[in-house]
Amino acid sequence: MRPLGTGDPIRLGPYRLLGVLGEGGMGKVYVGQDHAGVVAAVKVLRPELAHDTGLAQRFVREALAAQAVRSPGVAAVLGAQTEGGRLWIATEFLAGPTLDQIVERQGPLDDTGLRAMAASVARTLRDIHAAGFVHRDLKPPNIVLTTDGPRVIDFGIARPEHGLTLTTTGQIPVTPGYGAPEQVLGHRVTAAADVFSLGAVLVYAATGHRAFEGTHVAAVQYEVVHGEPRWHGLSPEQHALIAPCLAKDAAGRPSPEQIAAAFAPPKKADAVWKRGPVADAIKEREREIRNFTAPLLPTAETGTGPSRRGLLTGFTAGGAVLAAGGTATGWWLLRGSKGDRRRTDPFSYPPAVKTPAARLLSADQGDFIVGGSPKPLWNVPYATDPKSPAPLPVRDVVIVGNPTAGVMALNVVDGRRRWSAPAMDRTSHFLSLSDRLVVAADKHGTLHTFVPSTGEPRWTVAADADMLLAVDADAIYLLTKDHRLRAVGRSDARIHWTAQLPDDFSDTILPRSVADQGRLVLTTTAGHAMAVNAKNGRTEWTARNLAKERYLFPAARNGMVYLNGTTFSARRISDGKQLWTHQKKAYYDQSNEEWSRPAVYGDVVYSVACDSEGYGFPIGLDTRSGKQRWEAGIAVGSNDYPILMQGNGVWFMDPGGDPTVTTTGAENGAREVWSYELTGADKDEVSFAAGGNRVFVSNGHTLYALPVF
Repeated sequence: MRPLGTGDPIRLGPYRLLGVLGEGGMGKVYVGQDHAGVVAAVKVLRPELAHDTGLAQRFVREALAAQAVRSPGVAAVLGAQTEGGRLWIATEFLAGPTLDQIVERQGPLDDTGLRAMAASVARTLRDIHAAGFVHRDLKPPNIVLTTDGPRVIDFGIARPEHGLTLTTTGQIPVTPGYGAPEQVLGHRVTAAADVFSLGAVLVYAATGHRAFEGTHVAAVQYEVVHGEPRWHGLSPEQHALIAPCLAKDAAGRPSPEQIAAAFAPPKKADAVWKRGPVADAIKEREREIRNFTAPLLPTAETGTGPSRRGLLTGFTAGGAVLAAGGTATGWWLLRGSKGDRRRTDPFSYPPAVKTPAARLLSADQGDFIVGGSPKPLWNVPYATDPKSPAPLPVRDVVIVGNPTAGVMALNVVDGRRRWSAPAMDRTSHFLSLSDRLVVAADKHGTLHTFVPSTGEPRWTVAADADMLLAVDADAIYLLTKDHRLRAVGRSDARIHWTAQLPDDFSDTILPRSVADQGRLVLTTTAGHAMAVNAKNGRTEWTARNLAKERYLFPAARNGMVYLNGTTFSARRISDGKQLWTHQKKAYYDQSNEEWSRPAVYGDVVYSVACDSEGYGFPIGLDTRSGKQRWEAGIAVGSNDYPILMQGNGVWFMDPGGDPTVTTTGAENGAREVWSYELTGADKDEVSFAAGGNRVFVSNGHTLYALPVF
């Protein structure tokens, strides 16, 4: 990256420009940063081309249309200026190396890495084509490798009506050696052209050399149209998979779906982006940019932020950097320097907004058929990520984790996107602070808070957070990257205490902790539970080996904590004293059934007693005595999903076969009222939550809002 020069703008829309990433015949790409500290790649049409009505209209049309592409495999569009002034489009900023950089430095990908990349990019092409686009310039420099897998960049702006890559006079319309024969010949371009480009990319990734080469550009283009690809270096199996992609006739090439299925990587192949040589290169590139994006806390009373020159110097020292999401939100962004202080108080935020509750449906009024399947209120494809926590309803928005937009808020009424924070790490969890703020963490462990309805950023603090656990009126509790327990104050954004965990707790904590009456209760994957004092982090009590087959989850209310496991138990949260237990025998062999995740509503705690075959009936127990007060007349498969109360029903997720959201009435012995089958879903890729007379279901990458009766 080089510094801004004469004629370069200082600001475009909400983005302050920090330097130039690159430039071409159509325009420049800048690195920019908005008021929230989010770093973006801002592509700008050259001023002299803005007078060319055809080019300007195409730029505008494609900039707007690119925002419609929803895929975890592309760089998300963050904003665009399409009227008046300079025309620009901002995309998230990717810090990973490109495919050509990896191959040049480390050699070809191994077979597992090749398969993982081929399947991922093929699925991304499917998504791009489904949105009405053809990329037209897929090549190794346009594939960025990140910890979440390959991401395709640089599409959308260049798609003229005649089907060629948008160019200025005299430029080659495609990248030699990667453009399809029909592109070279100037014929109509379809989605099959991207498949040809993918085939050429895969030859390069597998062998380290190009599929088509020549002594000059014309010779390369001739080989593309008439010659045979350079297959040497491919295994027979790789050749059989890649060769159809490079068919001269577009009609003879497979579809992206067929490519993804044919390459079918082995299980856990995505680990190539997280462990091993490729992952190390990705992490190194992320470290290079960390100094540029890391938040800075104020020293003394000046609150002075980094200088523009310092930012540029730090960024340039990091080497080549590509479009990706940064995370420079910090105190200095909120406070400014002495000469530019902002009046915003990071601890002053509006009250929680009113929840726009949906209408309760009635079978008597013909709104639904008992025993049927409801029609969703709305659904949004590519809104969520299976790696993310369950949706979090917060009054008028529902917060989700998105593979490209980080943490994102959708309108609960219609699912429209309200705001997003691409720099946030969706796997670290996010929590509601009394519905007035949402707190999330970026990949560096810095906590960020946002006003739920608007996404307006408030305070941040460097907390080294790896996983957010729970929140109470005083603090946010989290697990650090070095497996320690930490409390961060809600009112001052300061670290109140940090505590070392016992060895058998430190690296097995589940992200389902609860806080109540000055105690924080944590559980582990091994079936252990412990409570710590929320004021100082001191361990108050522990209980071990409570669960075997099920994960152990706590639920707390009014000084009591309820724990599932081989025995359902209620304990005093202050000292762990067991107040009552409840056991249930299996019908056919009298063995003890094991309980699933508890949920407390009013004076009833709900759970499912699961037999050894994996089935059970949802049961409600009196919170004070442990006596059974309610049982649903429906069996569900054993699972660790929550039981939800919403409207006049009790809601369950049944993971058997295709996962199904099922609901009964709240009265004792109630039968199934309706069920909604998540066709094609994997039980490990679904989650759900409820609020405002809606049930929100995340199914893979799609978010559904279901009605309530």
